[in-house]
Amino acid sequence: MNKIIELKNISKSFDGETVLDGISLDIHDNEFITLLGPSGCGKTTTLRIIGGFETPDQGDVIFMGEKINNVPPHKRHVNTVFQRYALFPHLNVFENVAFPLRERKVPRKEIKEKVDRMLKMVMLSGFAERRVTSLSGGQQQRVAIARALVNRPKVLLLDEPLAALDLKLRKDMQQELKKIQKNTGITFIFVTHDQEEALSMSDTIVVMSHGKIQQIGTPTDIYNEPVNAFVADFIGESNIVDGIMLEDYKVSFGGQVFECLDKGFAPKEPVDVVIRPEDVDIVAPENGALRGAVTSVTFMGVHNEAIVDIHGFKWMIQTTDPVHEGSFIGITLEPDAIHIMKKSEYSGMFGDYSSFSNELDELSNPESEEEE
Repeated sequence: MNKIIELKNISKSFDGETVLDGISLDIHDNEFITLLGPSGCGKTTTLRIIGGFETPDQGDVIFMGEKINNVPPHKRHVNTVFQRYALFPHLNVFENVAFPLRERKVPRKEIKEKVDRMLKMVMLSGFAERRVTSLSGGQQQRVAIARALVNRPKVLLLDEPLAALDLKLRKDMQQELKKIQKNTGITFIFVTHDQEEALSMSDTIVVMSHGKIQQIGTPTDIYNEPVNAFVADFIGESNIVDGIMLEDYKVSFGGQVFECLDKGFAPKEPVDVVIRPEDVDIVAPENGALRGAVTSVTFMGVHNEAIVDIHGFKWMIQTTDPVHEGSFIGITLEPDAIHIMKKSEYSGMFGDYSSFSNELDELSNPESEEEE
C-alpha cells in the first residue's frame, strides 16, 4: 500500500510535560488505523498534529510526500469527526452536510447530488429536512460523518466519536464505520481507549503509552503476540507471570516446566510469560500442572470469570465449566496458550489480579483527556 502520511520523530510538550516523545509512524492509503491507549498516552495530540490543530515541537509531518508542519487545517486534505459531533443546531440535516460544499462555492445541483449520495451511504436518506436536534445520538453521529466525507478528503480523523453512545449503539456504529471506510476507500485514523473497539474495527492498531509507541500491528498480532507487559495487559485480560526460558520451546514458571512455541532467548533468560484467561483449562487438582484455590467467581453471561490463588499469584480464568468459590482446582496449559516476552520497564506492573490497576481512575479523570 502507498504511504499517505509519515510522522517522523514527532515530539510535543505542554507546560514542560512531554506528551509525545519522538514517535514515528507510517499511515497507508485506504487503511483503518487506530491509535489506542489510556488517557494521557498522546493519542489525541497525535491526531491533532495530523489535522493541523497542533504543531510539533520537533519532527516532521509528511503528507503524500510533502512536509505540512505549518499548513493550516483548512488547507489539508483531512477532515475531523469530533466526539461531540460539532453539528450546527440551527441547520437541518441536509444543510449540515452541505455546509463544506457551500463554503467552497460548489454549484447547487452538484451539492444536492453529493449530499443525497452521502445521506444514502449513512442510511439517512429520509432525514434531509429533519432538525439535527431531533435526532438520536447515533443519527447525529452519522450526520457528522456524512459532512466530513462529503468533499472526499484523503484522510478522516475520528477522535473517540463513539464515546457518547450507549453500548448497543456503539457496537452498531463500529460495524457502520468499518463499512463506510471500505466503501469510500478513505484512510480512517481512529482514536480510542476501548480495546474491543480497536480490535473489531482496525486494519492496524498503534498501542501508545506515555507518549511513545509500544507496538504496531494487526489486531491478531497485537492480541496474540504482545511485545511487553503493558500491551499484553491493555489489550484484553492477561495473566503475566515471571518465568525462566530454559531453552528453545521450554519455559519454567510456577515451579513447573512447560513446553511453548517460542525460541530465540538466551538459556536461563528471565522472561515475562503471558497466558490469556480463556486459554487456561481447568482439571481435577491431581491432574493439574498448577493448583490453586478459587477466591471469587463472577458470572459474565457466556462464561464464568474465576480468580484463582496459585502460590500467592492471583490468576484470572475464563471458563464455561462450573467452578465454585472456595474450591481447589488444577489447571493445564497447552504450548500455544503460552506466550513469552522479554523483560521490559513494564515487567512486574501488570498481570496479577490481586488488585485492579489505576486505569479506571485515569479514564474517569476529565483533566487527563485534555492533553492526550
